[in-house]
Amino acid sequence: MRHTASILHADVDAFYASVEQRDDARLRGRPVIVGAGVVLAASYEAKVHGVRTAMAGARARRLCPDAVVVSPRMSAYSEASKALFEVFDQTSALVEGLSIDEAFLDVGGLWRLSGSPTDIAERLRREVLDRVGLPISVGVARTKFLAKVASAVAKPDGLLVVPPDRELAFLHPLPIERLWGVGAVTSGKLRREGIRTVAQVAELGEKTLVRMLGVAVGRHLHALAHNRDPRPVQIGRRRRSMGAQRSIGRKPKSAASVDAVLVALVDRLARRLRAAHRVCRTVVLRLRFDDLSRATRSRTLSEATAQTETILATSRTLLREATPMIQRQGITLVGVSLTNLCNDGAIQLALPFDRHQLDALDTALDSLRDRFGTAAITRAVHLGRNQGPEVPQLPD
Repeated sequence: MRHTASILHADVDAFYASVEQRDDARLRGRPVIVGAGVVLAASYEAKVHGVRTAMAGARARRLCPDAVVVSPRMSAYSEASKALFEVFDQTSALVEGLSIDEAFLDVGGLWRLSGSPTDIAERLRREVLDRVGLPISVGVARTKFLAKVASAVAKPDGLLVVPPDRELAFLHPLPIERLWGVGAVTSGKLRREGIRTVAQVAELGEKTLVRMLGVAVGRHLHALAHNRDPRPVQIGRRRRSMGAQRSIGRKPKSAASVDAVLVALVDRLARRLRAAHRVCRTVVLRLRFDDLSRATRSRTLSEATAQTETILATSRTLLREATPMIQRQGITLVGVSLTNLCNDGAIQLALPFDRHQLDALDTALDSLRDRFGTAAITRAVHLGRNQGPEVPQLPD
C-alpha cells in the first residue's frame, strides 16, 4: 500500500451538458437537459431542481420547467473525450480510463519532473479548461476508492486532496451511499437498521456485514469503510463489455418498430466489436417500461463470436421472451450489451460450414461503411424509419 496521496481521479462535471454549454454560449448559466425521452445528462443549474440522469424526460421538465432540452450529439462528446484523454496522457504515463469523461491517474513517480500531486492536479484542471473548454473535478488520495469519493465531494469544478493522516476523518462522516456498491437496495437494508454513515458501517465489523448483506458485499463494504483498496492504476485495461441503448418514447410501438431499433443497435455494436478485434460470449437485453421499471435478459453463447447475425438472432430471441412484459407495461427504452469479451485471437473458434460466408458478409459491410459512411448501406427494416440518436453505455 502506498504511503502518499498520489492517485488522481479526474471527472468532467455533467459531461454531455457541459459540452453543450461550451459549444452554445446561450446555454451557459441556464438549466440544460440533454435528451427528451430520458435524461442523459443535466447541468448543475438543472440538478439543483432535482433533475437526475436516467430520469424520465417528462418528470424532469415538471421539476425544471425553465430547462432548455437539447438532443444529444454523440460525435461532439466523442471528440471532447479524445481531447480530454490527450491531456490525461500528457499528464501521466499511468492512466486508467473509466468512461468517456473520467480516469484515474497515478502521479506518484512525477515529483521531480512535475511537482507534488496537488500541483499536478491543479495544472491538470487548468489544462482541461484551457484546451478542452470543460470544467473538471479532481480528487487526490492514497487509494483509487478514496480519490473517486474525493472528486465527487469536490464537484462541481473543484479539487479535494485527502492527506493520508486524514483519510478516515474525511470518509467516516459521509453517507453510506458514497461507498462503491451501495445502491438503492443495499442502502435500504442498511438504513432500516439505522446505519446512515460510513463510520457506522466501519463499526459493525465484517461478520455482521456479511450476515446482513452476504459474503461478497459484506467483505467489500467492510474493506472500503476502512479505506482498504490495494488496486493499482491499470494501464491498457480492455473493456469487459460494450453496449448501446435507445430511448423510444412513450407512444405505442409495433413489434416491427421495436425490432428495427434492436437491429440498429446490434448492427452498430457488432461493427464496434470487430473493429476492436474482440469477440463476445454473452448477449444482454435491457428494457425499460412506461412505469420506469426495468428488465434484463441474457443468453451465453456456446462459442464466442463477433458475427452480426449470431448476435442479432440471440437478441431477437431474448426480445421475444420479453414480449408479454412489453405488451403489459409498454416499452420506452431498448438496450443491448455484449459481455464476457476477449481478444478475437485469444481462443480457438469453432468453424461451422457457413461461418466463412457470414464472416465475409460482415467484412464486406464493414468495408463499405468505413469507406462511404454508416448510411451507405442499410437493412430493409430501417427504410423510412427515423432511428433517432444512439446512447452509448459506459464501459465497465
